[in-house]
Order: sequence, then structure tokens, then C-alpha cells
Amino acid sequence: MSITVRIPSPLQKLTQEKSEIKIEAKNIRELIDNLEKKYPGIKDRLCDENNKLRRFINIFVNGEDIRFLNMEETTLKDEDEVSIIPAIAGG
Repeated sequence: MSITVRIPSPLQKLTQEKSEIKIEAKNIRELIDNLEKKYPGIKDRLCDENNKLRRFINIFVNGEDIRFLNMEETTLKDEDEVSIIPAIAGG
């Protein structure tokens, strides 16, 4: 099952400057673990010390925010598109 993952510019230094990668995963948690195996260090940027997504990281599956789905347990299927989007703070 091949999932397309869109990588934001700040994380592309960890993915060998790739803005889009293909990876296998059954859910978001497995996707993050598999990203870490292939691109060491990326999990630390996405998850905190308790293995939970950091507050400022938003993940969308086919345009839907996983916060309104099943968070890290959100199921993935072949050809899904996952976008990792860091929140932008302003004042």
C-alpha cells in the first residue's frame, strides 16, 4: 500500500530535499514510524517525548484534518495523500 506524503520545506532537509515521498503504512502512527526508519530524526520534529503529535504539527489525509478523524490511529489506504503542515504563529 503506497501512501504519498507531502513534506513541508522546514522538514525537507531530513528527507534529502524531497517535497513528496512514497511510503507504506496502515495508519498515521505507522507512517511516522516508517518515515523515521527511512529519514532518521523526522519523528522528533513531529512527535513529543510521549510519542504524541506536537501541537504545532497538522496532518491531513486527503484534505481532512486527522484531529477530526482518529488522530494517530487514522487508517490509511493505498493511494491516500498525507500532508504534513506545521502551524504558523503570528501576532
